[in-house]
Amino acid sequence: MKEYAFFEQLEKRVRQADSLLCVGLDPHPSEFKQPAAAAARDFCLRMIAATADAAAAFKPNAAFFEVYGGEGFEALRQVIAAVPAGIPVILDAKRGDIASTSQAYATAAFTMLGAHAITASPYLGGDALEPFLADARHGVFLLCKTSNPGSGDLQDLRVFTGRGWVQVYEQVAALAQAWNRKNNLGLVVGATYPQALAEVRLCAPDLWILAPGVGAQGGDLRAALQAGLRRDGSGLLINVSRSLARAESSQGAAEEMRLAINRERASVRATRQASGATLPLPLARLADGLLDSGCVRLGQFTLKSGLVSPIYIDLRRLVSYPDLLTQVAAAYAPILHGLSFQRIAALPYAAIPIATAISLMGNWPVIYPRKEVKTYGTRVEIEGVYEPGEAVVVVDDLATTGESKFEAIEKLTSAGLRVTDVVVLIDRESGAAQALSQAGIRFHAVLTLTQLLNVWEAGGRVPAGQIAAAREFLTGSRSR
Repeated sequence: MKEYAFFEQLEKRVRQADSLLCVGLDPHPSEFKQPAAAAARDFCLRMIAATADAAAAFKPNAAFFEVYGGEGFEALRQVIAAVPAGIPVILDAKRGDIASTSQAYATAAFTMLGAHAITASPYLGGDALEPFLADARHGVFLLCKTSNPGSGDLQDLRVFTGRGWVQVYEQVAALAQAWNRKNNLGLVVGATYPQALAEVRLCAPDLWILAPGVGAQGGDLRAALQAGLRRDGSGLLINVSRSLARAESSQGAAEEMRLAINRERASVRATRQASGATLPLPLARLADGLLDSGCVRLGQFTLKSGLVSPIYIDLRRLVSYPDLLTQVAAAYAPILHGLSFQRIAALPYAAIPIATAISLMGNWPVIYPRKEVKTYGTRVEIEGVYEPGEAVVVVDDLATTGESKFEAIEKLTSAGLRVTDVVVLIDRESGAAQALSQAGIRFHAVLTLTQLLNVWEAGGRVPAGQIAAAREFLTGSRSR
């Protein structure tokens, strides 16, 4: 008989039950008139019987059994054994130690107790996780961005990595994506922090995420699903504990939650499809930030050419919005990490602060070709330090026809530099991509005008008439 990796087992159960609900089993001693291991066990057995049909997984909290010593350990074993076959059990124990100790923890969790997965701490590094991950049938959910208010004390700190400056939880997510060699490593990210959940999903697009915090802790279900669902509409377990246990009917509450999750899943999928699908939440939020800051405006604007346009882009305004500028720099990074170059060449003037922010984030040196020839001092045409023969990637704020890119590329190549790629924040879809491609230059855009319009339309951010006018103008510009 084939042995399945942990997440294959979980996905089989998710499909069977049509559920992303993880039922938390938290028998708080304060809930019982006479706290005892037997009371904790019986409480959990009742919850399992009531909610099994709606559950994708169960998550017993080890602490509420360990408090009773040996009797509690035996009660926990009995609780895990009572979960119907085919439903994964995630032991919430938050283990983490040096490898030999982790091996003992793994044996206790998987062999002695019979759990299928465990929560673990990342802070001792990858070797401490190896005993938990050794058998693909056993899973680990790694603490990444937890739901408690104090999580930011450490998890939100910024650290410098090969990907530039990132928050600790983003680095944990990126490491987990790399460590998931057997399809048995996921992450714990609190539903109480949807922005962090979105950022983690961007760092780890394929991993399963366990999201506690919906219900008693105040996490918003829709926001969590919008932020954390994978592109396939799955990959996110919503953990609910107290609100099910304290409901008049735990069975009814669990089924109601399962249905609520599925309604919101369907809504998220529909929104993504309507918006062209597909922008990850951080880019959708960046699109909204560009609108809110006035970097992109819709209305009626007379351009330098005399043409009247229903859309106006002014990315020079980014310098007045440091948080938005940081988001912009982060949005360039995934594209740049896939390219081979020694330096960034920023085009004056709007791209210079953008390239500086990218440089600080990714530790890439910046040069820039001057618009006008310097007639004094060094009389250089290209500012910054470089060596002939180096590869540079041109970074600009937006692209229209590509004319300004060709002018800059000519200056750079005249200085002996090699240019093979151009990266912009916004493609106006007016011919630049085609013109550069014909010249042998690869063109990359973080966002297109079509994507921006789709996001704003889906979110109701811009009147329908303005969206239609902008699309009509865009269609006309493509044909000119």
